[in-house]
Amino acid sequence: MGLFSWLQQTPELSESHTGLCRTEEMAGVEYIVCDVPLDRHAVSLRAVDESGKSYQTFAAVRESLGGREARLIMNAGMYHEDRRPVGLAVQDGRMVHEAVLGTGSGNYSMRPNGVFYIENGRAHVRESQCYLDEGHKPELATQSGPMLLIDGELHPRFIDGSDSRFVRNGVCARDEGRTVTLVLSRKPVNFWDFAVFFRDRLDCRDALFFDGKVSSLYYPAGGIDYRQDRLGPMLVVTDRDQGAE
Repeated sequence: MGLFSWLQQTPELSESHTGLCRTEEMAGVEYIVCDVPLDRHAVSLRAVDESGKSYQTFAAVRESLGGREARLIMNAGMYHEDRRPVGLAVQDGRMVHEAVLGTGSGNYSMRPNGVFYIENGRAHVRESQCYLDEGHKPELATQSGPMLLIDGELHPRFIDGSDSRFVRNGVCARDEGRTVTLVLSRKPVNFWDFAVFFRDRLDCRDALFFDGKVSSLYYPAGGIDYRQDRLGPMLVVTDRDQGAE
């Protein structure tokens, strides 16, 4: 079963659901929206294991948590064939891959691309060159592209009404960086409409595209456990009182 078919058969998260995620609709497209408050939950990156190999599966990520429970896992950034990150990856405060601005073809090179990062307990999305110029030292960072929103404006290369539609996922930071908001479309959507959802429904100023076609989500509280492919870098959410950083 393909991701689109699977997502269409996944029950909507009801209004009475009190977990991290909910379902919202805009312009005929449903989205799974997950708000992660950083005062109660820790977000970490799983890009490579201790041997330098990619995790690739939700199961491998869960096994890496030392008994802590994963509340949510989402794929989070572009990757090479071996599923190691293409661009910047900072895992547990350690850089495991340096930033790459992108000069080739494909979504990653649709500049400006960007970086999602957590530094001093606050989450941010920043255009890649600005991030590098500012000299950040984050606990977590993952680079992807293109940017969906830059200071409230849609990426200049997005086209209203484009027929390039895929199931997509992305991220923004809200509440002055206190909340990480992760979004997965439940049906194919183009870049323009995906970015407009972040801007007009979620009131995001800066947002970053993570991926399309392989967009995957593990959210056990909502009965969601679907991995579309071998995955690259992933974000994992755990309870903060379990000691995850």
